[in-house]
Amino acid sequence: MSPERISRARNIDADVVVIGGGLCGMAAAVAAAEKGAGVALLEKKGGPGGNSAFVVGIFGAASPAQRRLGIDTPPDGLFKMGMDYAHWKINPRILRAFIQKSGDTIGWLEARGIRFDNIPPLYPGHVIRTWHSTTARNVGPVILKALRQDAERRGVRLYFHTSAKKILTGGAGGVTGVLAEVKGQELRITARAVIIATGGYGGSPELLKKYRPSYRESMIYLGLPHLKGEGLLMATAIGAATEGLGTLVLHTHFYPGTSDVNGLAQEPATLWVNANGRRFADETLTFQPTECGNAIDRQPEKLVYALFDEGIKNRVVAEGLHKGDVGGKPGTAGTIPANLDTELRAEAARGGVRISDDWGDIAGWMGAAPEVLRATIDEYNRFCERGHDELFDKDRRYLLALRTPPYYAVRCHLCFLTTVGGIKINHRMEVLNGQDEPIPGLYAGGDTTGGWEGDTYCIRLTGTTSGFAVNSGRIAGENAAARVLNK
Repeated sequence: MSPERISRARNIDADVVVIGGGLCGMAAAVAAAEKGAGVALLEKKGGPGGNSAFVVGIFGAASPAQRRLGIDTPPDGLFKMGMDYAHWKINPRILRAFIQKSGDTIGWLEARGIRFDNIPPLYPGHVIRTWHSTTARNVGPVILKALRQDAERRGVRLYFHTSAKKILTGGAGGVTGVLAEVKGQELRITARAVIIATGGYGGSPELLKKYRPSYRESMIYLGLPHLKGEGLLMATAIGAATEGLGTLVLHTHFYPGTSDVNGLAQEPATLWVNANGRRFADETLTFQPTECGNAIDRQPEKLVYALFDEGIKNRVVAEGLHKGDVGGKPGTAGTIPANLDTELRAEAARGGVRISDDWGDIAGWMGAAPEVLRATIDEYNRFCERGHDELFDKDRRYLLALRTPPYYAVRCHLCFLTTVGGIKINHRMEVLNGQDEPIPGLYAGGDTTGGWEGDTYCIRLTGTTSGFAVNSGRIAGENAAARVLNK
């Protein structure tokens, strides 16, 4: 609906109001409409999207697609894996509801014209194949398009450029609607159920500092800046409890220059040191991005310097990235261009890369003591010659000595994809108050909620954030519709 038409209608009635038009919100809207509810969806941008636009795969267990491809992913085993990874610090009923729903959701999406025939390991070493993608580079826009078409066909009213400002409640504490704003005009929507699907708060430095004291502005957020935690703030303003605040989906270090230099800096054959010139991890952690992020999070200034020599650079150009593209085939020639030298020199001119024949010069550029960096490199080179990393037991296939100048250093930052945690929910996606009782008519899903992920994102259950968005949206939509329709 256009902003002009909305501004003329100051009051709107609906059975269910969904706040947010990403994967969670769109799935919630379609699911509620599918059950017969009249649905209004509010999205502050000009169309469906959010971080969902970047999604390249979603989680599914025992799905029709996996059965077609002969992939065995029993939900029981995945549930136990997820709970063990989180050390049982999360709500097991939420995780079970998500995993149990996920296979059906893949079929639900395929019924809307999406074909999930690409279910690869996300990175080398990942043996649990839950990550559903398509032939498209990003599956998020494909899903959003299908859900939007279905929503429009079912009569969901989609209000874009419309920002929710307040969740309205009645005398008994249950929700009665939403107060929103469009083009400076107030819009009041009366409803018996509200679903919050506003994503995380990665675009709010204030909330990041509040909920994660270790956050530093040197960290790079790879999500969209307009995701500022409004849903979390609206929910807590009416008494919602919180859970899991401060958790970031950390990732492998990131170089904010060209993607080719970034890819090279994340290679397991490089040597990683912190700002003091000391090695701090097994570089094959690049295959476990969130655990890699944990290691970087402990380092001074949250910085990583990826070091390599001419020999390592030439080998990567010849063999391709061993980490591989997301879901791609690792070690494929051509994934790093032959003109990488030109890019490295250009990035050196911009100040993010140092190229030198002298490690002492590189140490000075880093701000590290030259003797510390040289000792680190000498020790690492000895490990490479012996074929055994005596510190971190790195896979010997990636133990390559740094002896052929020129030498390279790439300054990289800790990065994160999104935040998870916030509004406390139960397995029905009902929002809970401080007494762990549902706030009547209020539901939430996706990254704005807590209780389904521990303090480290479980990369082994690949596609979980996007998968939880769609599945929690469906569950919330179905339950909200059942409430208002008394079914």
